[in-house]
Amino acid sequence: MGGTSTVRVLILGSDTPLGMALIHRQALLGRHEIVPMSRSACRWKSERHAKKSVVRAHSDIVVDVRIEAAGDGGLQIQELDLQRCHWVAKACQRTDTAYLYVSSSRVFSGQLDRSYVEQDAPDNEEAVGLLLARAEHVVGDACVRHLILRLGPIFSYEGTNLITQMLGPLREGDSLILDNNLRGCPVAADDGARVILALLDQLGTGLEPWGIYHYGSSDTTTYYEFAEALLASASQFFEFSASAVQLEREPEGLKPLNRTLNCSKIRNTFAIRQVPWRSAIGDLVKHYYEQQ
Repeated sequence: MGGTSTVRVLILGSDTPLGMALIHRQALLGRHEIVPMSRSACRWKSERHAKKSVVRAHSDIVVDVRIEAAGDGGLQIQELDLQRCHWVAKACQRTDTAYLYVSSSRVFSGQLDRSYVEQDAPDNEEAVGLLLARAEHVVGDACVRHLILRLGPIFSYEGTNLITQMLGPLREGDSLILDNNLRGCPVAADDGARVILALLDQLGTGLEPWGIYHYGSSDTTTYYEFAEALLASASQFFEFSASAVQLEREPEGLKPLNRTLNCSKIRNTFAIRQVPWRSAIGDLVKHYYEQQ
């Protein structure tokens, strides 16, 4: 990749919310060559098949958004998914291909009183958190030229994510009962795509700052606050009941959880600035209702 600004990119999970946003944004910018591969096409049964996919793509870098999408979409992450990450990482190592693996803030429990930095050890004991952390470890161990990008929860108008999981039941007349206890920094899919493409731009110059990076929105929120903002924007397209979004009653003395990410490292290394999640809500809700 050295010296050139254009890189050839194999996207694993091109039909996920983040994968689709990457393809759409790149089509507008036209800076890099994209080789898309859907989630179903990535369900390799053997290491040989995974290696063949990586080799045939002739890519400079593999961007893998499959596991992040499964975590955000509430899908079960299987042992075979971790094995596939390992196969991809080994194939990248053998072919001198860089591996940008997209992970999630869900590797953390939220027990800290501050935002998590990259040096903090993953400590989420829930199944999804443990599997996400193991995938990071597998990638880091097997491929030297790797970037692990931990993002806040992805939201978009398409695919399975925060917006579609909330607006879907509301359109059916159901109520959402949400907690106000877990604070995070959600990321619009298009903003996540902006960040990934900015990383690709700089990798195309020969910069090789391998390791872990965090990115989340500049403003934080809870599920309840996010749903309220979503409802306020969606009310111009659909009439909701007064009790559409309700606050879950929490046990007395429950400690608030904080799964926000400190993004100083990605800003200082790549000059990538954070943007607020609220700025994306209006357009995404509009797109959501246009396609219904």
